[in-house]
Amino acid sequence: MTFWKISALVAALGMTMAGVYAGPIEESRARWSDADALQRIEAGIEQHRKGNLVVRVLDADGRPVSGAEVMAVQKTHAFLFGANLFVLGQLATPELNAKYERAFSGLFNFASIPFYWKDLEPEPGALRFADTAPYLWRRPPPDVLVAWCRAQGITPKGHPLLWHSINPDWMPTDPDALRAAYMKRFEEIAARYGDTVAVWDVVNESLVSNDTYPLYTPDQACVPWAFEQAHRLFPESSVLMINEVMTVSHRPIEENRYHRQVDTLLKQGCGIEGIGFQFHFFSRDALDTGFLGNPDMGPARLLEVYDAFGQFGPPLYVTEITIPGSGPDGAALQAELVTNLYRLWFSIEKMAGITWWNLPDHTAYGNENSALGGLTDENLNPKPAYEALDRLINQEWKTQFTGVTDAEGRCAFRGFAGAYEISATIPGAAVRRTTHAIEAGKDGECVLAP
Repeated sequence: MTFWKISALVAALGMTMAGVYAGPIEESRARWSDADALQRIEAGIEQHRKGNLVVRVLDADGRPVSGAEVMAVQKTHAFLFGANLFVLGQLATPELNAKYERAFSGLFNFASIPFYWKDLEPEPGALRFADTAPYLWRRPPPDVLVAWCRAQGITPKGHPLLWHSINPDWMPTDPDALRAAYMKRFEEIAARYGDTVAVWDVVNESLVSNDTYPLYTPDQACVPWAFEQAHRLFPESSVLMINEVMTVSHRPIEENRYHRQVDTLLKQGCGIEGIGFQFHFFSRDALDTGFLGNPDMGPARLLEVYDAFGQFGPPLYVTEITIPGSGPDGAALQAELVTNLYRLWFSIEKMAGITWWNLPDHTAYGNENSALGGLTDENLNPKPAYEALDRLINQEWKTQFTGVTDAEGRCAFRGFAGAYEISATIPGAAVRRTTHAIEAGKDGECVLAP
């Protein structure tokens, strides 16, 4: 039953939607108040997202300078916070496009770029790579997006190389011919973007592939084949990922088909270098039943799932996120869930990146727009969820430190992983500045000398 049918029903009964949703919401809040889980999250952030740095200040003769005032200001995150970049330059006015760019770069250092085969090669050989290619809605030419990412210092991610959906009408139906076509596609993409796009979803949603897909087999044999081709063509520095839908990837481990698949593939030597988890709720109904009222969506259960996948070794990524802002108190509830979930994801040792899906409302795919799953409204005004992420990413999880060197010219602090601007002010001398990176879970040293 749809949200609107439920609304009409409860209205006829003289009820309110707030009353209908109160039960699941309070159940969810009770799960997210679990003291042990919350303590694990806080401890995980402290342990896995920070590192220690000793700043040493020396004079011209290499002797330690005591009493120097040291300031360290974090400029960037090592952790990847992202969204898809599907509507860059495609909004109704120049003003909206400028607001989109500011809203994106204000939060994110990671961007998913569309490489859907149907739209990238609508006719055989008619590739839409170049900035001169005609624009399609939610499918700008990749050259434009890669260049914008480079100018903004944003890490681009290609999505996807092989998927059973959104394929061109001319796609071969013979399995051998299709593999040959994929090899050509992989070769063309690797030749053009292998050195500029660092992360790739090699295979997307293999466990929900339909049996009409020409490469479908019950054992998903196309997955190791695709990774073999990608490793042959893309640079060693690339991160080659597998990605799966939420309803499969987030099941309890004892019944988690994705966990079994990744385990088997890694034992077979398949070169999976990143494990992706989608997290989509495309309507308020789906959120109410699939998250708020679902005991598997509490922090304790989610931590179990991510910890189990983390034991495989490759980094984890939450690759696509939609949390609706629709329904009663939708914007406030969206912000609450975003805060809870991002804190949990950020605490996971093996987690390397988190990617929201559609930044503004009404830029989603098809009927997914009814969820109002953007972090901003359609005019790029920030919603409470955007403001919540801004507080986390740009305030709570960014370090600014001031201190004074001791008799040995040392000043130590602990900060979130990323790049810092570090300066030392010494009476009667010019301010010294440098940049230095803090690595999560590591100790480092930075020397400031003339």
